[in-house]
Amino acid sequence: MSQPSPTSPPHPAGQPAPSVYRHSGFLAFLTARLIAVFATQVQAVVVAWQVYDLTREPLALAYVGLAQFLPMLCLLLPAGDLIDRFDRRRILAISWAVGAVCSALLLWLSGHGATGVSGIYAVLVLFGCARAFSGPAMQSLLPQIVPREQLAQAIAANSMLMRAASIGGPLLGGMLYAVGGGELTYALCFVCFALGAALLARVAVAYATPAAAAQGTMWQRFGAGIVFIRSRPIILGTISLDLFAVLLGGVVALLPIYAHEVLHVGPAGLGALRSAMAVGEVGAGLYLSMRPFNRKVGQTMFIAVAIFGAANLVFALSTLFWLSFAALLVAGAADMVSVYIRGALVQFSTPDEMRGRVNAVNMLFIGSSNELGEFRAGTSAAWLGVVPAAVLGGICTLGVVGAWTLGFKQLRMVDKFEEAAKSR
Repeated sequence: MSQPSPTSPPHPAGQPAPSVYRHSGFLAFLTARLIAVFATQVQAVVVAWQVYDLTREPLALAYVGLAQFLPMLCLLLPAGDLIDRFDRRRILAISWAVGAVCSALLLWLSGHGATGVSGIYAVLVLFGCARAFSGPAMQSLLPQIVPREQLAQAIAANSMLMRAASIGGPLLGGMLYAVGGGELTYALCFVCFALGAALLARVAVAYATPAAAAQGTMWQRFGAGIVFIRSRPIILGTISLDLFAVLLGGVVALLPIYAHEVLHVGPAGLGALRSAMAVGEVGAGLYLSMRPFNRKVGQTMFIAVAIFGAANLVFALSTLFWLSFAALLVAGAADMVSVYIRGALVQFSTPDEMRGRVNAVNMLFIGSSNELGEFRAGTSAAWLGVVPAAVLGGICTLGVVGAWTLGFKQLRMVDKFEEAAKSR
């Protein structure tokens, strides 16, 4: 897979560790991932608006999420196993190259009107296949790039910059779609995915352990990863909290309906709403990348998820654009704190030779909360109406926080990230 990890030279006692930004491999990784995430965000907002614009059906937005989630579910097993056995950079580059192919296909379909909707769903299935590998590969690659003592800071910096792409992507995607339609936006996505894949060649992997010889079947190896997760309440509680909180309470899939029918702001306003959460995430992420905290991390994560649910509830009831934007901004800041803690706890709790399988399950949970959450939101809006569906989602998120607080005491009591490493 990769070369054995050299010993990380300790920094002088009494002096702060050097900035994570001084690692050339980390900067190259950030640049490549920033470009690819930017393309993903642009494509997401354009696909959602285009599908709803062509169909005017809330259920059509549900199928956008479902088309991307099902391939992730089916490919979970081979993705985690291959990422633990082969070069993670190469797997990630191939995944982004497939993303470029998907953008090219969406570019071709954008000129086919309503007849292209079924084709869009088919392309999203292929894109979901690529994401099944790219997500866990990115998460598993990061600990091989920076030393362990700077991993939490690297996670915060990485998450913050990715959210920066989440700001520019939807904003630019909404404006470009309003100006040039799908042809212009999908062409930009194609270029970004291809460039991101090419830039991965400059990423230096310096802290990887040598791959162990494969033992047993793929099912047995992946089963070992599942057993590992089940035996670690900190990992299981962390990733399942995110799954159910966002699955039941996420409102991203409803933004095209809110922009069109509730707030009356059009595609440019939709881009701003999708960027609102990212603005809050970047603000919180910037602070965490400069001043990462490492005390009462378990309690803080539960509080952050509760704030996320309350902010989504405010958004659900709002009919004012500025209030809706502010609510999503607060939700984004709370989500960033949760992402920072969740990412650090999972990485500290997992040995390198197991990260592919653990992160595959983690990304399945994230994908479930996002893509399957979009399906849940779309169907709920079709059955109940958009506002009742969003209100119910916010209430469910708060209920999940209460249940997990009682059910995962070990997670709630975690004080420092290093305690997660000791729990192995």
